[in-house]
Amino acid sequence: MNRILLLLLFFISSTLSAQSLYDVDQIREIQVEIPFDNWDDMLDSLKQLGNDERIIGKVKYEGETYDSIGIRYKGNSSYYNVRNQALSKLPFNIKADHIFKKQHFADDVGSFKLSNVFRDPSFLREVLSYEIAGNYMPTPRANYVRLVVNDQYLGLYNNSESVDKDFLKKHFGWRKGTLVKCDPNWNAADLRDCPKGDKASLMYLGSDSTCYYGLYEMKSDHGWADLIELTRVLNKTPEKIESVLNVDQVLWMHAFNIILINLDSYTGRLCHNYYLYQDSFNIFHPILWDMNLSFGGFRYDGLGTPLSDEKMQKLSLFTHYKQQNKKRPLITALLKDKLYRKIYIAHVRTILNDFFTNGKYLERGKEIQDLIAEHVEQDSNKLYPYPTFRENLNTSVTIGKTRIIGISELMQERTTYLSEHPLLKREAPVIEAPKYIGETEKNIVTAKVSGAETVYLKYRFEPHAPFQTLLMRDDGMEGDPMGNDGLYSASIKAKSGTQYYIIAEGDKSASLSPERASFEFHTIE
Repeated sequence: MNRILLLLLFFISSTLSAQSLYDVDQIREIQVEIPFDNWDDMLDSLKQLGNDERIIGKVKYEGETYDSIGIRYKGNSSYYNVRNQALSKLPFNIKADHIFKKQHFADDVGSFKLSNVFRDPSFLREVLSYEIAGNYMPTPRANYVRLVVNDQYLGLYNNSESVDKDFLKKHFGWRKGTLVKCDPNWNAADLRDCPKGDKASLMYLGSDSTCYYGLYEMKSDHGWADLIELTRVLNKTPEKIESVLNVDQVLWMHAFNIILINLDSYTGRLCHNYYLYQDSFNIFHPILWDMNLSFGGFRYDGLGTPLSDEKMQKLSLFTHYKQQNKKRPLITALLKDKLYRKIYIAHVRTILNDFFTNGKYLERGKEIQDLIAEHVEQDSNKLYPYPTFRENLNTSVTIGKTRIIGISELMQERTTYLSEHPLLKREAPVIEAPKYIGETEKNIVTAKVSGAETVYLKYRFEPHAPFQTLLMRDDGMEGDPMGNDGLYSASIKAKSGTQYYIIAEGDKSASLSPERASFEFHTIE
């Protein structure tokens, strides 16, 4: 009876309303209580053993107390480099549902990760990058919190949402699919009988799952066969890739990584820091992760020596593709398709126009720095001197032997370079007045399109399902029985709630309506 009552109490506490855990414009405090005086040594020992064991403690947040919380240190370079310097600001992984599976923090968050802003004196790279990416693809939320452990203030931390079952349910409507963390085990030895791979690059290494164990971390109870099939299709039959992969979401990821010089990712030398999730329709989706080295914090593209400032500012949109790098099939195989390549350029154009050509990224960066400046200055455990906090938004700073480029120093020149790219200067097709005409048995979707050679309707009848493709025809619906009046249409089954978007493909470019498709879409009421 006592256990039942305890479970009920935790269930009730998990549903209590609280202030948003991810409000970027508010700085709140998280208090952690660990019932051991030597908690730091204990967490260190667990981390050094290389497992995910946790210490049990409590968390207090906005007047609520959460008991039986799992706590551990996290990270690789952000943990080991800081610990080796005998610094005390280490990154944490905090899990509400470690013991009681229905216990959640505010916002139905089951777990979150507190980062120490390693290699980012500006304190901006992670939060600003996630904020930008969240406009185009399912992305963890992030903000800042003050962290107190056993009444000791440890400093201002980045707080990022975990890619866990709660995140998956929210974004994909299902939490039981295959989840792969695409981070290699850096200490794993090469297996003699396996083909030579390259980290979490999705190269096909045969049907033996043991050849993949050191390159990926399986976060679900199953899924090696699913991951292997994805790599097989990507490398052997890429024309069938849409049967196993959300291609549009991958194109958004590539566009984001290349614009922001987020090279501590699939695009760079280490080829990691992303997740793959297979939904209930057996489609894999990429999920961005770990942004503290975005905006040029990591200078290796995997094709040679570290990039200079100028080479980062002018890094090609077709890095890896133009070299036909077999070690990056998720780039080379997709961009080989002409339509995918045009959609990728359309996504680059959208991100540039939304945040960079108008200077919005810089304006937002200043807003965030003004919000957190007092807390950064008061943080006696911060990894870098306070003056570098303000300087690194605009100019390079040197930390030890490492030079970290200023965010606007990088992005002003990069925006100019990309805006002058021939494919971005080319006039793209124009899509106007998309609408639908409801009939008893079917819906007719129409749009006025100019400058296109081919127009496609992408549609689905239920949320989270993969979009289907239908060719739209210029059939003269507005007074031109011979067609060619620019009014394109296509008929689909009549069903309320149908979601759709339109792709207009020109000779060298493409446009989408809405521009942020397929993350955004039109809906038939």
